[in-house]
Amino acid sequence: MNTKGFYKLSWAQRIGFGSGDLAQNLIYQTVATYLLFFYTNIFGIKPEVAAVMFLIVRLVDVLWDPFVGAFIDKRNPKMGKYRAYLILGGIPLTGLAILTFWNGFSGQLWYAYITYVTLSLCYTLVNVPYGALNASLTRDTDEITKLTSTRMFMANMGGLAVQFGIPATIQHFSPNNDWSQPAASGVWFAVMTVYALVGFALLCFCYTQTKERIVMQEAQTHTVKYADLFTEFVRNRPLRILAFFFITAFAMMAIGNSASAYYMQYNLGQADNLKYFNALGSIPAFIFLPLVPMIRRAIGKKRLFYVFLIVSIIGMAMLYLISTTPTLKEQLWLVYVAQFIKSTGIIVATGYMWALVPEVISYGEWKSGRRISGIVNALTGIFFKAGFALGGVVPGIVLAITGFNAGEAEQSNMAQQGILWLMVVIPAGLLLLAMFIISKYELDDKRIVEIDKEIEERQLKL
Repeated sequence: MNTKGFYKLSWAQRIGFGSGDLAQNLIYQTVATYLLFFYTNIFGIKPEVAAVMFLIVRLVDVLWDPFVGAFIDKRNPKMGKYRAYLILGGIPLTGLAILTFWNGFSGQLWYAYITYVTLSLCYTLVNVPYGALNASLTRDTDEITKLTSTRMFMANMGGLAVQFGIPATIQHFSPNNDWSQPAASGVWFAVMTVYALVGFALLCFCYTQTKERIVMQEAQTHTVKYADLFTEFVRNRPLRILAFFFITAFAMMAIGNSASAYYMQYNLGQADNLKYFNALGSIPAFIFLPLVPMIRRAIGKKRLFYVFLIVSIIGMAMLYLISTTPTLKEQLWLVYVAQFIKSTGIIVATGYMWALVPEVISYGEWKSGRRISGIVNALTGIFFKAGFALGGVVPGIVLAITGFNAGEAEQSNMAQQGILWLMVVIPAGLLLLAMFIISKYELDDKRIVEIDKEIEERQLKL
């Protein structure tokens, strides 16, 4: 069953690999979803100042990510070419995640910069090798689909823990059940500490259950250089298409996620129910992600994207209509239904996109003769972090322009409209753009199998 390169994976290996994404979601999805809210409401930074910080952090990432990609491709640590960094990068990542949500230097911008910048650097040191690890396990297309489905299933377990667990826990233990005031800072810190430590334990489990099988030949590692990032981006058209899809998809998710806490608190006046609203952002994963391999075989990868991106746009349109109609707005169950439909489309489409990363790595190997998984994942990392940057910058700018004031319990109509634009209008526009981008992707299943077989035949001749 394990033809050279086309390895079959056990469920223990799939779950072990997926635990790495679960771990990173416990840490970094918390940052992506709640850090802006924490900075504006707890730490005491103005939205426009936080927006500039988020932009600067992402600019630092643009320089750092390709360095990390080239670094890991050039080296073969005894602990594993890629998985070693789950431990080596996971230790400082855990500590910095905890410190980022500490309010000991309340309002001090220098502390926010130091902790957030170094947190982002350490996240790259874990995330880029983890992404490269995916492409090193097998070339088998069906196995990659199963692996990706398992990975995203577990990632959404982390998402559920973040989207439901964090607001539920912090609100429960905060004074007067109000998590949006500085008095709740100690609870924020304690909850992040628990999440970060559990995340590190899961990274350790991922390390024990995975093993690199398909990597660049050691004799070629000395040829890897920083400039390969630009060379690969120019010659690898499928990679360029996927990279632009990443920035669009992650911008859409980050903007919507950042707005959810504001939306439930100020637009609906349902801050206590944020945990249920956010939970519906992850629950569809447990229903639909196990069906992804079957759906892909039935309708193909491009139609899979089209169908579920349209589903998410329908959910957003429903959410906008409900939110702008007073009689419907009072029916919270309608908001939940719209959120479930929106989340179903987003989860499947953005979950399956990770299965395309090993494809573009193989395409690059077919073109150049080198499997530079670290470089490719650094490139995709730059683009998905650029999406996250938009998720921090755009909300901060929109909130500032529309007159949001964290010190007021009720926001103006203009501020509420700005929050609604962040929640559904801007993300819907980005989804339409994502549909256009993915329509240009040219590697169907038949073509990628041909490419992988040709690469293996080359290897046998060496």
